[in-house]
Amino acid sequence: MAGIVVIGAGMGGLAAAARLAALGHHVTVLEQADTHGGKLGTLSRDGFTFDTGPSLLTMPGVYRDLFAATGAPLDEVVDLAPVDPVCHYRFPDGTELDLPHAEDEVPAALAAVFGARAARQWQAVMADAAHLWDLVGEPVLRRPLRGAGDLVRRSASVRDLRAIAPWRTLRSLGRRRLDDPRLRMLLDRYATYSGSDPRRVPALMSVVPFVEQRFGGWYVRGGLRVLGDALADRCRALGVGLRYGTTVTGIDSDAAGVTGVRLADGERLAAGIVVSDVDAEHLYRDLLPGRRTRGPRRALRRARPSLSGFVVLLALRGRTPRPRHHRVLFPADYDAEFDAVFGRAPRPVPDPTVYVCAPDDPTVAPDGDEAWFVLVNAPRHGPVDWTAPGLAGDYADRVLRVMADRGLDVRDRIRWRGIRTPADWARDTGSVGGSIYGTSSNGPRAALLRPRNAGPVRGLYLVGGSAHPGGGLPLVAMSAEIVAGLIGPA
Repeated sequence: MAGIVVIGAGMGGLAAAARLAALGHHVTVLEQADTHGGKLGTLSRDGFTFDTGPSLLTMPGVYRDLFAATGAPLDEVVDLAPVDPVCHYRFPDGTELDLPHAEDEVPAALAAVFGARAARQWQAVMADAAHLWDLVGEPVLRRPLRGAGDLVRRSASVRDLRAIAPWRTLRSLGRRRLDDPRLRMLLDRYATYSGSDPRRVPALMSVVPFVEQRFGGWYVRGGLRVLGDALADRCRALGVGLRYGTTVTGIDSDAAGVTGVRLADGERLAAGIVVSDVDAEHLYRDLLPGRRTRGPRRALRRARPSLSGFVVLLALRGRTPRPRHHRVLFPADYDAEFDAVFGRAPRPVPDPTVYVCAPDDPTVAPDGDEAWFVLVNAPRHGPVDWTAPGLAGDYADRVLRVMADRGLDVRDRIRWRGIRTPADWARDTGSVGGSIYGTSSNGPRAALLRPRNAGPVRGLYLVGGSAHPGGGLPLVAMSAEIVAGLIGPA
């Protein structure tokens, strides 16, 4: 049988390639960029190094499983460190909360800031989320899902279906169960982990804060990009061919299934199996249009794209008093942010939530200085023309002013800054419009019913953030595990 071609060297594509090579397959990875990692990018300049994509790893066990299955224990190739506190939150009234890394320390930390009653309410929500995790965690996220019927069949009882409660949103859950508006705001934030709107995302997404508390938040010394480099090294050690600067323009197929791929330079590679790590919308619209992919294209048109992100990279002189690895600075009007991103007339958020990653890691900045990654939620490129003259620079200035207004003014410490807009995400990663997670989880079907891992054409498989089970470092690795299981040994 012809070998396997993987389109895209993002973390899902690399994980699939490594697993399939370990199963004895001949695997070639084709990547349009000049490096691997996809959204797990990096930028180095003047002694400063920045992760330009994910900055926190949850569920490290998923990557321990991946590296063990492909021949190299994870902890021998990367240095994982717990992030404690996992995040520092500043609320609109000036209240501040350090959320601990250790799950058993969370109740006391919440009680100290919000009171014992609020802490008990949060713990009750997390207890229910633990039950949800039993229903939609391992049983769903690490297995192929063919449709809503699969989800129903895997629910053991009517009580289970009521627990999933697809008719209830995360926002309504917070309003029913949490009296303190600051805790409701904290719960709402976890919708953005899937690029979604808390007013529309199903309440079952309460499993996201549960997972963060149960498994902790982790950092890779040297930056999370080190994890991507280690996975690429695993691929090479297993004989995977990595071809950079190679754009796939189409997937060939016949009545029996896929037969290969076409490249921009006219070359054709034969393949009996193609694993796609590109955005599902791009796959079905551009690489494999036609009658057999009409259904997935129609489903994707109905789905709401995920939000994107606007990033400011700050090379700062000096050290910050009371440093925190992760900070979130909330706005006074959280709903206005989601209206700006998901509304009928998308626009840059005037008063956004600001996320700051400032690793206390001497390998990522010159001695005595700091490298900050600043992210705000943003509508994707297209509805907003992020290439418009002056827009990116002006909006970066606004973000810095917002930070200053919320007690984190670093403008006089900036050595230099870099900017990444949704247009940059779209150009560099191939994600349509720069949507970070492909489709959002807005709506009952969207949360768990993303494009299937087994495509509509025999021999086509999907991995990565736009396919089941979704976006984020752990989930894309799970998608690779699913696909490797579907394909099986050589």
